[in-house]
Amino acid sequence: MADAAAALPPRFGQDLRHIAALAWPVFVGQIAVLSFATMDTLLLARHDARDLAALAVGSAAYVSVFIGLMGVVIAVGPIVGRLFGARRLAEAGEQLQQAFWLALALAVPGCLLLAFPQPFLAVAQATPEVAQRVRGYMAAVAFALPAALVFAAFRGFNTAVSRPKAVMALQVGGLFLKLPLSWLLVFGAPRLGLEPLGVTGCGIATAVVMWAQALAAWTLLRRDPFYVPFKLRRVCAPRWASIRDMLKLGVPMGLSIVVEVTGFTFMAIFIARLGTLPVAGHQIAANLAGLLYMLPLAIGNACGTLVAQRIGAGDPAGACRLGWRGVQLGLAAALLFGLALFLGRHAVLGLYTHEAGVAAAALPLLSWLALYHVGDAVQAVVAAVLRAWHVTTLPMFIYALAVWVLGLGGGYLLAFDMVHASEVWRGARGFWAAAAVGLMSAALALAGLLARVNRKTKSVKRNA
Repeated sequence: MADAAAALPPRFGQDLRHIAALAWPVFVGQIAVLSFATMDTLLLARHDARDLAALAVGSAAYVSVFIGLMGVVIAVGPIVGRLFGARRLAEAGEQLQQAFWLALALAVPGCLLLAFPQPFLAVAQATPEVAQRVRGYMAAVAFALPAALVFAAFRGFNTAVSRPKAVMALQVGGLFLKLPLSWLLVFGAPRLGLEPLGVTGCGIATAVVMWAQALAAWTLLRRDPFYVPFKLRRVCAPRWASIRDMLKLGVPMGLSIVVEVTGFTFMAIFIARLGTLPVAGHQIAANLAGLLYMLPLAIGNACGTLVAQRIGAGDPAGACRLGWRGVQLGLAAALLFGLALFLGRHAVLGLYTHEAGVAAAALPLLSWLALYHVGDAVQAVVAAVLRAWHVTTLPMFIYALAVWVLGLGGGYLLAFDMVHASEVWRGARGFWAAAAVGLMSAALALAGLLARVNRKTKSVKRNA
C-alpha cells in the first residue's frame, strides 16, 4: 500500500507551489525592468517633447537589438537546467562561463548597430533635432549592451538553478539606482555644474545601471557560497563545442523573439498612419499588453526551469506533468485577467486618460486585448516548456506564420479595408483582432507540438 501511494504523482497543489516559488521573483524582477522605460518616459515628458520623440526611436532600436541577442544568450537556461537536474554542477558553471563569452562576442555587432544608428533614423524619418538626440542616446546604450547581455546570461543561469531571488534583488536595486540618476542627468544640477542632458542622460543612466548590475552579479558569483560547487572562480577559455550548442538552441529562440517584437513594432507603425487618436488608443492597449505579459512570462520561466531539471534528473514523466501544469496555470490566470480587463475596461481607461476621443479609440481595442492576452499567455508558457525540451526551430516558423502572416498581414488587410470587411474590423481594431487570432493560432499550434513531444517521450519510456 505504501509503495502504491509513493508511486502516485505529486498533488496538483504541490506542483503549483513549486512553480509559484520560482515565478514570483521573476515577475517582480521583470516589473522592475519594465519600470526603467516607464520612468524614462515620465521624466522626458516633463523635459522636452523632442527628447521624448528621440526616446521613442532610440529605445525601439535598442530593444530590437538587445532582445534579439538576449534570446540567443538565455539559451544557457535550458542547458544549465538539465545539468543542474543531473547534479553536474561543475559542467553547469562552465556553461555559464561560455555564455559570458558568447554574450561578449554578440555585443560587438550589437554595439556597432547602435553606435551607427543611421538605418534606424532613416526608417523613423526623424527631424535633424530629434536625430541628434537619438545619436546621443544610442551611443550611451551601445556602451550598456555588453553588460546587459552578460547580466542576461547571469539571469538565465540563476533561474535554471532555482535561484531567481538573486536576480530579482539586483533588478530591484537597479531600479532604485536608475530613478535618482536619470532625474539628475535629465534635468541637470546647476549647483554642481551639471547641464541637463535630456534623453542622453537617460541612456547614460541605463549604462551605469547595467554595468553596476553586471559587476554586482560577478561579485556574487565569486563570493556567495551557493556558487562554490559550480567552480566559477576558475576562468574557462572559450570552447566552441559549448558555444555551438548554445547557438543551435539560442538562434531560433532569438529569431522567435525578433518576430514577436517586429510584429508589434510594425503594427504600431501602420496604425500611426491612421491618425493621432488611433495611435493613442493603440498605445494604451500596447502598454496594458506589456504589463499583462509579465505574469505568463514569469510562469513560463519557472515552468521551463522545472521541466529542464526533471529531464536532467532522468524523470521525463515528471517533466511532462510539470509542463502541462504550467500551461494550465498560465491559461487559468489569463482567463481570469482577461475577463477582469473586459469587465473593467471603462475603469481601466479612466486611469490612462480623461480625453473622450482617446478613450473612444482605445475602448474597442481592450475587448480584443482580453482575447489577445489569452493566446499570448498560453504561447509564452508553452514556448518556455518546449525550450526545456530543446525544441526551438519549429516554434520559430510557427511564430513567423502566426505573427507576421495572420497577425500583421491580416491586420493590414482588415485595417485598411483591402478585403471590404465590415466597419467593425477597420482601423486599429482590425490589427488587434488579427493579432489576437494570430496568437491564439500560435498557442494552439505550440500546444499541439508540446503534446506530440510528450507522447514521443512516453513512448520512448515504454519501449525502453
